[in-house]
Amino acid sequence: MVKENQTLLNRLNGVTDGLMLILSMMLAYFIRFYFFHGEPGHLGLSFYVCAILIALPLFLLLYGLFGLYESFRSKNFISEFSLLLRANFLGAGVLMAAFFILNKMHPSRWVLIVFFVISTISVTAKRWLMRRMLRFYRKKGYNLKHVLLVGSGELAQGYLDALAQNRDLGFEVNGYIARHDKLSGLPYRGGYEALPSTLTRLKPDEVVVALEADDYPYLAKIIASCEKDGVKVSLIPFYTKFMPAHPVIDEIGGVSLVNLRHIPLDNIGNAFLKRTVDIVGSLVLIVLTSPLMLISAIGVKLTSPGPIIFKQERVGRGKEPFQMYKFRSMRVNAKQTTGWSRDVDPRKTKFGAFLRKFSIDELPQFFNVLKGDMSLIGPRPELPYFVNQFKESVPLYMVKHQVRPGITGWAQVNGYRGDTSIQARIEHDIYYIENWSLLFDVKILLMTLSRVVNSEKL
Repeated sequence: MVKENQTLLNRLNGVTDGLMLILSMMLAYFIRFYFFHGEPGHLGLSFYVCAILIALPLFLLLYGLFGLYESFRSKNFISEFSLLLRANFLGAGVLMAAFFILNKMHPSRWVLIVFFVISTISVTAKRWLMRRMLRFYRKKGYNLKHVLLVGSGELAQGYLDALAQNRDLGFEVNGYIARHDKLSGLPYRGGYEALPSTLTRLKPDEVVVALEADDYPYLAKIIASCEKDGVKVSLIPFYTKFMPAHPVIDEIGGVSLVNLRHIPLDNIGNAFLKRTVDIVGSLVLIVLTSPLMLISAIGVKLTSPGPIIFKQERVGRGKEPFQMYKFRSMRVNAKQTTGWSRDVDPRKTKFGAFLRKFSIDELPQFFNVLKGDMSLIGPRPELPYFVNQFKESVPLYMVKHQVRPGITGWAQVNGYRGDTSIQARIEHDIYYIENWSLLFDVKILLMTLSRVVNSEKL
């Protein structure tokens, strides 16, 4: 039933995507030649409508190649938008090349640029609305994906807990197969030997295998039974807690290797893009905030004895130490290399408290970004004293040092800073590292600006 629903949804998506593209081209024409009072010449609206009708199969093919007609039930909207943006950019590029070839007819390239913007916005909005509609109906019990669970240990329970927290995704577990009846509130369908008959009787859309390590000898027969029945199989490996969000599979002589820490910024193109944004962004921000930095420097000097800039050793990318800059907000004290800053801290000066309230004390770190010690966005760097403590007690703590530390980050905009939960902070840092994209950085930047405007600490 889910396959039939997905086919219907794909057809609906294809038709509405095509309609959005045609309407976007028409709107782009009117904006260019009526709103901005351009001269259309001998090429009227019909030319541009014909152009998009001819290019429509290309756009829909690109959407298909980029996976935009696959199920997005369990994928986030940012992933879908990123794919759509790339597909539209490529399609618009082909159209631009065609317009260049037809240069003697004098087609308007501005129409195409406006079309790219409008089509991306309109198709994105339409797909967002469809997501909201589907989630609404799934909450009502429609368009459900029926799942048979195999396993009854911590992994199986964790899967059930995740589904319980995301009911709008529309997964319904119709029972489980396991050696022992251990899960409460879910029909027990028998041991592993009962799997073939259960598949025939229940006809699930998917089998989720969540075996603990000691049950892995049964895995081959379980997968063979599912493949014989033709049902889709998803596997939760017993080492899942160590896996990144997007594991990379390498192969050596037919042997598959799971790369546990391959991250987006390992890609040289992604790393170059992020570093370019850091250099340009830090230069612009230094210029824009220079009057505020000058006033802050004078204020620090006049309100308490000691240096204007507080330099403190932090641990950066590759576990290399560096000197991080801040406007000094505390009195010079003996605990400045081991003491943890708190919201209520007697070491703060009055002017320093003001700087910290609006995160003005962090502004000199733009120079750290320019030097390459830090990034605008990334996990916050920590003191060596605390790194040595946490690497022994907090799982995956040292993973954060695979990227440049940031002035602000995913953990900070979600409220994890200072003396908040280290475990929660690391979980947010690792999520950022494994899911990095330029759009994700933009989102964090906008959230940071919102918190600063609302006088919330970062």
